[in-house]
Amino acid sequence: MAWDTQETRRRLKEAAVAEFAERGPAGTTMARIAERAGINKERLYNYFGDKQSLFETVLTDELDKLAAGVALGNPGYQDIGEFAGRTFDYHADHPELARLLQWEGLSGGPVADEVNRTVHYQDKVRAVAAAQREGVLDDGLDPAHLVFLLIALAAWWFSVPQLAAMLTGADPDAPEERARRRAGVVEAARRLAAPR
Repeated sequence: MAWDTQETRRRLKEAAVAEFAERGPAGTTMARIAERAGINKERLYNYFGDKQSLFETVLTDELDKLAAGVALGNPGYQDIGEFAGRTFDYHADHPELARLLQWEGLSGGPVADEVNRTVHYQDKVRAVAAAQREGVLDDGLDPAHLVFLLIALAAWWFSVPQLAAMLTGADPDAPEERARRRAGVVEAARRLAAPR
């Protein structure tokens, strides 16, 4: 029987996302990831190298999924609120991403795929700056700061869910609460970026 390499890699990455999100790079082991995937640990090393390389691969893949899922599209930043809303939706459906990013920041280690990520975010900054020049977005904020604020606005609900629970007293899994939070993100983004 032939070995399904793609399926094996998928299962290993899926297990790694879950383990790294739960425990961080320092708190998990390759053995734990392999066990969770039901795959031999040696195969994990063969496919991904060491644990830091695996963490960087997993985080890069997850960020690529985010970029594809929340692309600017047309008409770009014409509706900044809806862009923030789509970012919120992505994080709501993939809460492990916020945790992976926090673990990356806390670890103090290398930044996964830093060059490509920087290019990606600088493209967003340039798009915001262009929208500011066109009068679509308020030009009172530095475009890089505005991009950061929009991402934080959408993702912070999932970065510190305990704070969200303390503030709202609401069940984050209740569909009506998710809808309220999303609506708040959309409206806040629109108000933050609206031309004055």
